[in-house]
Formats: sequence, structure tokens, C-alpha cells
Amino acid sequence: MSENLKKYDVAAYVWPAYTGDEPRTKMFWPEGMGEWQSVKNAVRKFPEHDWPRRPLWGYVNEADPYVMEMQINAAADHGVNVFIYDWYWYDRRPFLENCLNNGYLKAKNNHRVKFYLMWANHNVNNLWDIRLSDEDNLIWDGAVDRQEFEKIANRIIEKYFTQPSYYKIDGKPVFMIYDTENLMKGLGGADATRNALDWFRNQTVKAGFPDIHLQMTMWGERNFNYSGIDGDAVTSTSEVVNLLGYDSMTHYQFCHFVNIDRDYNEIMKDVVKEWERIDKTYKIPYFPHISIGWDNNPRFKEFRPGIVKNNTPENLKKAFLKAKNFAESHPSQPPLITINSWNEWTETSYLLPDDLYGYGYLEAIREVFSK
Repeated sequence: MSENLKKYDVAAYVWPAYTGDEPRTKMFWPEGMGEWQSVKNAVRKFPEHDWPRRPLWGYVNEADPYVMEMQINAAADHGVNVFIYDWYWYDRRPFLENCLNNGYLKAKNNHRVKFYLMWANHNVNNLWDIRLSDEDNLIWDGAVDRQEFEKIANRIIEKYFTQPSYYKIDGKPVFMIYDTENLMKGLGGADATRNALDWFRNQTVKAGFPDIHLQMTMWGERNFNYSGIDGDAVTSTSEVVNLLGYDSMTHYQFCHFVNIDRDYNEIMKDVVKEWERIDKTYKIPYFPHISIGWDNNPRFKEFRPGIVKNNTPENLKKAFLKAKNFAESHPSQPPLITINSWNEWTETSYLLPDDLYGYGYLEAIREVFSK
């Protein structure tokens, strides 16, 4: 296959909070437009700050299938052919599913961009509510017990794995888990978690699939509570990957493993080093990750330090090329690359067109992966 015809799976995370259709979002964003409220009301925090920013397409409802048809076309036309939906379950029921269920799945052209789920099973505090975002008050605990886990897994198999556009590797639906530590905490340690994941695999096979492809969100090297109870019973990330039987890993955000308060080109040097370290340390595939940037000041009243500098479309193009090169140097694994993100506006890490760079980031993707 010639270079310009080679197919890459370029997967962008989707933060499904840009809608007012989910009733429980009103407690965070009372204006009724989801987190667009924080984007719309964002202010400059220092003279050189490049906020506020405005979406070129306006504050659209991403739970509207007509809006998603437009976004799907823009993604596919520029080389983004997979959406990874952040997926939530709190208070024994799903949260923020509207963008996926009513937007993407009802869009007539959703065959152009596949999707898979990343279970964002983290705890929720006041972060999303700018009025209280400086207070670390627990609202929802993302850990679940075995009974709840089975309810979640069966629902995901039935409602999402069976969708024609669900992204698979070797016929196996890909399912990503964001917070392995929280998963182990809820299920009662490594052994109980492995048992639950093996059960999930079995249920997926019963539903007619060859298996499930379990993907771990990598955060850098961490210690995990092996037992789920005793704080002194710890195990490493590499041990947990083997214990739980993950099939692959990728990152969600650069801020999880490198210092992001500097120039983007310097950040990328450390990112590539981390890819190389993971490659040598782990037996399962690592899929290279690129984050567009980081600046979560739109979520806070006061200035929050830690801002990626010089993350221009030109510099992102260089980063995308590095990810492409990594994929090419691993021909035995699928050419999957993950990107943060499609629409993380309030973390300033998005591909969607704005009044600062226009379509610059999307054009950078197109030039690297589609031309």
C-alpha cells in the first residue's frame, strides 16, 4: 500500500457536555446550554491570555443529530474517523448520554466516523461549576460494586457494541477504562476486578463477538491498591496491566504525565520519550496520543497556572507526524492514534474551529493523515 493511501484510525475524544438536554447538568450549568456556559462566559486572566475564544459554529447543541451530521462530515473530511465518547455512570444510571444517543447515533451519516466508549469512571466534585470549582466537594463517587458493574456491562453490550459503527479491533469491540484505580476500589481489588473483567469478556462473547478489546487509560507509572482495602498493599502499573488482562493502552491527556506549563515543542520531546519507555516496558500495544493543549482557566474564577504555550497548528502538525511515524514503526498493531480532543473547550484542547486558529488544527490533521 502506498504511503498516501495508507489508512490511519485517528480517534478524537468527545466530551459530551455541550447540550442542555441532560437534566442533571442544570446544577453545574444553570443557563441550560451545558458547558457552553463556561466557554461563553470565559474571560482573559492576564494580558497575553488567548481567552476568551469563540466557536466558529456557535454554541450548538451536540445532542442534535443535524448538528452532529455537520460535525461528522467535518471530522471525516479532515481525517478524523473515530470518536471516543467519554461515557459516564453516576447514581446508578447513565449521565451525559444525550450527545451519543440523540446526536451521533441518530445522525444519518454516522457510518463515516466510527465510535467507541471510554468509561470515565472518575469521581465528580465541583469542578464543572465555576461558582464552586475551587471547593473539592464530592458529588458522585465513580467506583461501582460487582452488581452495578454487571448492570453497566450488559447495557453497554446491548446498546452500543451492537451498533454497526462501533469501533472494533479484530472484530472485538474496543472499550476503554479511564480510572483503573477507581475500578479496583469499587470491585474490591485486583483479583475481584480481573474476575469481573473476565465475566465482561464472556458476556461479550455470548453476544456474538470474538471477545472484547480492553484498553487502559495510561497516566504514567503509579502505585495501585492491590486489595482494594489495605492502603499498604500496592502494585505497579505494569503489574496491574498484566493482572487485569488489558489488551492495549493509550493516554487521555499530556497533563497526566508531563509538565505542560511550557512550550509545546519541548513538551513533545518528553512525550516521545514516554512513548519509547512504554514501548520497552509493556508487552501490550501502546497507541500514540497527542493532546492539542491545556488551559482549564475557563472553569475557574481565579487564574489557574499550567498552560501549554505555542501550540499552533504548525506545531501540532509536527506532533501528528511523530504519532504517524510511531504507528508506522509498529506495523503489527492497528494504526490507531488518539487525540485530546474533539471538543474539550474548557481545557483548551480541541480540534473544532474557533476564532483564533480557524480550521487550523483540522487542516493539520488532514495534511498529515489524509493527503
